[in-house]
Amino acid sequence: MEHEPLPSEGHAEVRIVAATPEAARRVAEVLRRCFASTEQRSYPAGGEGGTRLHLTLDTARTAEPAQSWLAASTSAEQPRGHGGEV
Repeated sequence: MEHEPLPSEGHAEVRIVAATPEAARRVAEVLRRCFASTEQRSYPAGGEGGTRLHLTLDTARTAEPAQSWLAASTSAEQPRGHGGEV
């Protein structure tokens, strides 16, 4: 598996996979309300009409919902992956 370059400091790459384009767009919209972001890029996912959206979030420029959550979260939590993540 090839390793993608890490995003620059203060940014996060997000991939949303959903059964329908509308569901993926709704999740992306919520993220854009919390963080500044780039334009989303969409790709087909799976053979059943699924959608995969990619966007880059600027974690240094957060709106109120993200500021509250980030302030309350702890960095001691270990990241949890999902099987087959790319």
